[in-house]
Amino acid sequence: MRRSIATISAVMLGLALITPGAAQAAPTTPTFKSDGLSPADKASLAAGVGVAPKAPYGTRPKGPNPFLAEVADRSKVDYAGWANYLKAQSATKAAQRARTLAATNPSLAAKAAAAPAVVVDEDEIDGTNGSNDTPVNAQRISVFGTGSGQYSKIRVLGGLDNEVVSTPAVPAAPEDDGSIPLAGDTGIGTIRTGATVTAQIGDGPHGRQTGDGSNDFDFYKIVAPAGKTLKLTTATPTGPLDTVIQLFAADGTLLAVNDDFTGLDSQITYDVTTGGTFYLAVAAYGGLPADPFDSASGGGIGDPTPPTEGPYTLTLSSGGVDKDFFAVKLKPGDVLGAYVKGSPSYITVYDTVPREVHGSSQDASSIYPMSSPLPAGGNAVTDYVATKAGWHYVGVRAGSGAYDITVEAYRPVLQGATPNQTLFLDFDGERVNTGVFGGSGNRDLSPFAAFLASWGLTRADEDAVIDAVTAGVTENLKKDLVASGLNPKFKLKIKNSKDDDDPWGGANVSRIIVGGTIEESGVDTIGIAQSIDPGNFETKETALVLLDVLSAPAGDSAASLNTYLTPASDRLKFVSQALSNVISHEAGHFFGDYHTDNQDSQPNLMDAGGTGFATLFGVGPDGVGGTADDADVDFGDSQFIPSEGFKGTEDTLGRIVFGITS
Repeated sequence: MRRSIATISAVMLGLALITPGAAQAAPTTPTFKSDGLSPADKASLAAGVGVAPKAPYGTRPKGPNPFLAEVADRSKVDYAGWANYLKAQSATKAAQRARTLAATNPSLAAKAAAAPAVVVDEDEIDGTNGSNDTPVNAQRISVFGTGSGQYSKIRVLGGLDNEVVSTPAVPAAPEDDGSIPLAGDTGIGTIRTGATVTAQIGDGPHGRQTGDGSNDFDFYKIVAPAGKTLKLTTATPTGPLDTVIQLFAADGTLLAVNDDFTGLDSQITYDVTTGGTFYLAVAAYGGLPADPFDSASGGGIGDPTPPTEGPYTLTLSSGGVDKDFFAVKLKPGDVLGAYVKGSPSYITVYDTVPREVHGSSQDASSIYPMSSPLPAGGNAVTDYVATKAGWHYVGVRAGSGAYDITVEAYRPVLQGATPNQTLFLDFDGERVNTGVFGGSGNRDLSPFAAFLASWGLTRADEDAVIDAVTAGVTENLKKDLVASGLNPKFKLKIKNSKDDDDPWGGANVSRIIVGGTIEESGVDTIGIAQSIDPGNFETKETALVLLDVLSAPAGDSAASLNTYLTPASDRLKFVSQALSNVISHEAGHFFGDYHTDNQDSQPNLMDAGGTGFATLFGVGPDGVGGTADDADVDFGDSQFIPSEGFKGTEDTLGRIVFGITS
C-alpha cells in the first residue's frame, strides 16, 4: 500500500516550472547553458581524459565516484584521480570484505580466504615467446573450474620474455613540433627500433613562458609494420610536469591514450595490426590538442589550475612483446576474478568466441560490495561472468619478467536461495544514508510527485507514470533477460511504492530511490549505485535517481528531459521511458555492470551520460522525445567507456542475468 507523502515545499526552489505545452522545442543539435568548454577540453573528454583539477595522488577526489555515478557534467570529474584512489583503497577494502564475509557468509569466506589449491607453471620455455601468445594457442588448465573434482582457485606462475630492443639517445626535434605535420622523426621503423628523447613541455611557441600560452605539445613520428608492438613511456624525474600521451594514426584518428600509468607518468602499449606511420603526442594534463594537425589548438592555461610544464624523458620502442594466455573451462554463470603480480601491468579475459571481454591495467576492486568474494591486489584486476560453457582465456602482457596470476571462480550466491531477488522502486521520498555514496549521512529526499510539474505533467498523472516506469524497468531488467534464454532459472520480482508494501530490509531486497535533488542528497549526480557487483553477491543494496537535473528547464543541459520535449511529444511516454532507462542503468551497476561507451554506434542501457544522454533516454533521430522514432534501449554488447580504463566488449546483459537466479 502507498505510504503517506509529506509535502516538501522547498524541493522546487531554483527549478523553473513548465506548464503543459510550454517546453521549448529541441533543435536537431541542441546547445546548452553548460556548453562552456573549449574545443581542447571537449577533445580531452572525448579521448577519455579528464579536465578537472586532480586530487593529490591516492587521495579521494571531489564529487561522486564516476565508476558508480551518472554524472551530469563530465568536465567536473577527476577520472585519473578516481582510478588512483580506488587502487590506493584496494587493500583496505579487501580486508573489510574479508571481515564482512566471515561474519555474514562463513562458508563463502572460507572459500575466498583459502590458499590456491593448485599452482600451475607456464609451459613456455623460459627466455622464449610465441607458444602461448593468443587464445588459440593458450595453455589449457583442465583442473580449474566450479564443477565436481575441479579447483576453483589456482595460481599461475610464468614470465614474459620480450624481444630485446635498444633505445639509444636521440636529439629532440626543434620547436615547433606540436602537430602531425610538424612531428619530429624518431627514425623508428626506418633506421632504428627504439629511442630515448629528452625534451620539455612549455619551451615552444605555444608555451606559457616562451609563446602565446595556448599550450605546448610535442609530436613524434614512428613507422611500424604489422605484428610489432609499440611501447611508449614518459618519465618525469624532475619538475612538476604531469604528462598525457596520445597515439594517432596518420589521418589523425586517435588510437590510444594514457594518463597516470605510474604515478603521474604515462605509458601506451599498442599492438600494430596494420602497418604504417604513427604519431605520438606528449602533452600536459589539462592541455591536450583539440586538433592534432594544429599546434595552436590548445585551450589555454586552464581554470582554475593551469597545465603543468617541465622536462620529461620519452622512451619509444617497436618490437616483439610477449603475451601469455591460459585457457580455463567455465560454466554459464561462473563468476571469474583474477589479478596479476610481478612484471605485467595488464590482465584480460577472453570469452569463447574468443573476444576480449574485460581487459584491465588497474585495480578498481574497491568498488565491489562488502559481500563479494572476488579477489583484489597486484598490478591489475579483472572480472567476468561466463555466459556459455567452454574454454575461456586469461591473459597477461605489458611487462618483462616473472609474474604470479591468481584466478578464482564462484557460483552466484542466489543459486538455490529463498527468497529470490526483489528490486523495489521507491517513489515516495525517503530518509537515506547518503554516506555510502560519498554524501554526508542521513538526508531526506523529496518524493517523485514533487517533480511532475517540471515536465508539464500533473499530480493526476503520477499513477500512470509510475505504472509506465515500472513496465519499462520490467522490460529492461526482466523480460529482456528472460527472452535471452541464457539463464532458464532467472527470477526477479520488481515492486513499487504505489502498489506494494515497502519490503526494504527484507532478505534479498535491493531498492532504487526515485526522487530528491543534489542539494538534498549532497551527492552531485543524476544517479548513483552503491557498488558494482559481478555475480550479485550483495543482494541488499541502494541506488539513487535524483530528479533536479532531469527536470531542469529545456536547454539547461543534455541531461534535462525537457530539452527533448516539444508540442509533438507524448510527455508521459517519454518521461516514463527515460526514467525507466536511468533506473535500469543504476540497477545494472549493483547487479554487476560497468559503464559502456556513449560515443560508439551501439546504444546500451549502461552508456555513461555526458554527451550521450539523448541516446540513453531513447530519443530518436528526430531529436524529439516521445515520438514514433524513439528507440528501445537495452542491455547487450558494447565497448567499455575509455575514461574508466577498461578495454573490450562488455556484455551488459550477460553480466547480470546469472546473478539474479533461483
